[in-house]
Amino acid sequence: MTASALPPFALLQPGEAFPAYASVSEEFGPLAIGGDLSTRTLQAAYRQGIFPWYSTPPILWWSPDPRMILPVDAFRLHRSLRKTVARFRLQARCEIRIDTAFAQVLHHCAHVPRAGQDGTWIRPEMQAAYRRFHEAGHAHSVETWVDGELTGGLYFIHIGQAVFGESMFALRPDASKIALAALVALCRKHGIEWIDCQQNTAHLASLGGREIPRAQFLERLQQTRDLPSPAWTFHPADWQYLLDTQ
Repeated sequence: MTASALPPFALLQPGEAFPAYASVSEEFGPLAIGGDLSTRTLQAAYRQGIFPWYSTPPILWWSPDPRMILPVDAFRLHRSLRKTVARFRLQARCEIRIDTAFAQVLHHCAHVPRAGQDGTWIRPEMQAAYRRFHEAGHAHSVETWVDGELTGGLYFIHIGQAVFGESMFALRPDASKIALAALVALCRKHGIEWIDCQQNTAHLASLGGREIPRAQFLERLQQTRDLPSPAWTFHPADWQYLLDTQ
């Protein structure tokens, strides 16, 4: 592709507003380049369905079309995972915790190897930015603990009642899937209908994820981003919102 054939994208200065969607295509590249990772910028980005993703500077900002989401009522708790969750639920030495080890979860998401991936997009400056976002109340971790040891988990962003899944890790088999199942249970408890998954993967599709047009995603986001945020806490009884509906 020649330089003249490249689609337009915005070059952002720190603190500068993101461009209108009508002026930018993501068929071949990001929505915008540059800017900063301040809490204010991250909040503005997520409110518009935009997220940062890059392996080396500069910062690249994305808003895929189509967009992958996981409707929580379509979450597929396959037979083997259902048995795993049921066993986890009944053992006193196993527990789900929220926000007790956010920095550790972030670190493991960045450094635990994944099949088919080299390196990480969760760079040190990205980790620092999301720790600040966590301190501001917009980023949370769902953690899988066994015998007092962190074995897996995920972190997510929420803006109002819009939930954006970011990354997960597992140090033991199925630990990240258990954390995702717990997040689905919490979303069902609070009447949250979908979790943003950003981009399509076979793993997410196997769990019930599907693609929708970006315009439809943005319409859903606009309807939920200003609603009152739930209290992100997990109690063992909350498993009922998952297991009793499968």
